[in-house]
Amino acid sequence: NDLIDSNILYPSYEGLTMAGYQGWFTAEGDGANRGWYHYQKDGRFEPGNSSIDFWPDVSEYDNIYETKFKHADGSIAYTYSSFDEKSIDLHFKWMKEYGIDGVFMQRFVVEIKNPTGKKHFNKVLHSALKSAKKFGRAISIMYDLSGCTSEDMAILLEDWDELQQVFSLVNNIENPTYLHHNNKPLLAIWGVGFNDNRKYTIEDTDQLITYLIEKNDVSIMLGVPYFWRLLERDAEKNPLLHTIIKKSDIIMPWTVGRYNSDSYKKISSIILDEDLQWCDYNNVYYVPSVFPGFSWGNLKNDSKLYNQISRNKGEFFWQQVTGAKFSGAKSLYLAMFDEVDEGTALFKSLRSSD
Repeated sequence: NDLIDSNILYPSYEGLTMAGYQGWFTAEGDGANRGWYHYQKDGRFEPGNSSIDFWPDVSEYDNIYETKFKHADGSIAYTYSSFDEKSIDLHFKWMKEYGIDGVFMQRFVVEIKNPTGKKHFNKVLHSALKSAKKFGRAISIMYDLSGCTSEDMAILLEDWDELQQVFSLVNNIENPTYLHHNNKPLLAIWGVGFNDNRKYTIEDTDQLITYLIEKNDVSIMLGVPYFWRLLERDAEKNPLLHTIIKKSDIIMPWTVGRYNSDSYKKISSIILDEDLQWCDYNNVYYVPSVFPGFSWGNLKNDSKLYNQISRNKGEFFWQQVTGAKFSGAKSLYLAMFDEVDEGTALFKSLRSSD
């Protein structure tokens, strides 16, 4: 056992800066047979039909794909595909170069319940595990419950078992950079306790998490509403949420869209410190999420939603990072590495003048 434990390169989330990784983009001709998935709108990816507000900088990619868009100088605009192993490899290279310790690989339960979605996300995970090992980056699975029904909880459990068989996911020799916490492999569940009319209940998530803890020998991180402690605004008014959190090892409250640079200090000053105190008292590790900005004008077909939460040339991001550090937080979750759909992407993107 000592030999196996010595192979765990990331025994704790403490001190790490991790990012969320969607990995959901495809392009025509990439072999995924999903078209312009997560780029397109109404089945098309062309001027007037797009769901992204940021354009990836593809100058360093090996494989790029021609689109019907053009740059300001009239040249053809190309983009990348997450289905390409080399794209994932480049992203993990960037993580190492720019000091991001690793990523949570998003697995959307509503995606993996169909064969096409599972094929895609398994391919992306295969590439990511390979690159995480190559570049020494931490990696963990995060299941996103968005769009789930109560019945879909069983799909998550089946998939987690399948990942162990297919990828030897938490085998310390095979995947030495899989993230652990409290001496167990860390599994993240996002979407617990949100007050936005979901088709599963907080009781469903309680049963799910209890089963995972008791039967799977994992530590649990929960993606919860920003106002989880107060049980208001984005959170269900259900004290069971606190019970679930106390069972878990880590919480990551979701901050995206909850404030901008003007309102950050006022809102976070009454939330962050008391959140940390609550978690310290209840022996739950607290990881703040920070995001660079937000924009979903194309996704929502509403020009007023472009640059909805301004990045302020990076100042907004650093405002949150320093706020978290001064409050005593010891880890971060960056939202997100590659999400150009909602303008939260941290990876290399073009400037607006391009």
